[in-house]
Amino acid sequence: MDNLVIDTLKAAGALLEGHFLLSSGKHSNKYCQCAKLLQYPDKAEKVLAVISDKLKDVDFDKIVGPAMGGVIVSYELARQTGKPGIFAERQNGDMTIRRGFEINPGERILISEDVVTTGKSSLEVARVIEKLGGKVIGICCIVDRRTKDVKIPYPVYSAVKLDISTYDAEECPMCKAGLDYVKPGSRVFK
Repeated sequence: MDNLVIDTLKAAGALLEGHFLLSSGKHSNKYCQCAKLLQYPDKAEKVLAVISDKLKDVDFDKIVGPAMGGVIVSYELARQTGKPGIFAERQNGDMTIRRGFEINPGERILISEDVVTTGKSSLEVARVIEKLGGKVIGICCIVDRRTKDVKIPYPVYSAVKLDISTYDAEECPMCKAGLDYVKPGSRVFK
């Protein structure tokens, strides 16, 4: 399955090489721009079917995707699994559930993402879900690019796991070589 996912990501132009400033503040020589994949419903359907298959024995009630990257992922996984799919979004800088969406006490929730690198957005959404009485039972993503030192307290169901090096700015070999970086992510730095 990994080859199918990687080939599909490449065909969509979603796997990029260069010098990137990630949403986490770290640097990398590769970047996954899953929005490039998600613009093609047929390709997204194939890749997300890999995750949907992994969820067959997972008991959950609803999927919540953080805006922006998790919105389309949530929708497509909801379509494939027959479960409701909603999204969380920022309001005044904080992640929230709004637009009439609800998390009911005791609901078993999967969080959906496009890419998980540090888990920051997912964990922020998990806190909101738990505050509303929901129970987070896992995170699903197209690409899991966590390094070994990134620990997430939930199971992660991904279409593919990629080992992509990340660097602190002070230790980044591309910075040391004087290469300019691109900031392709969506998170605003504060």
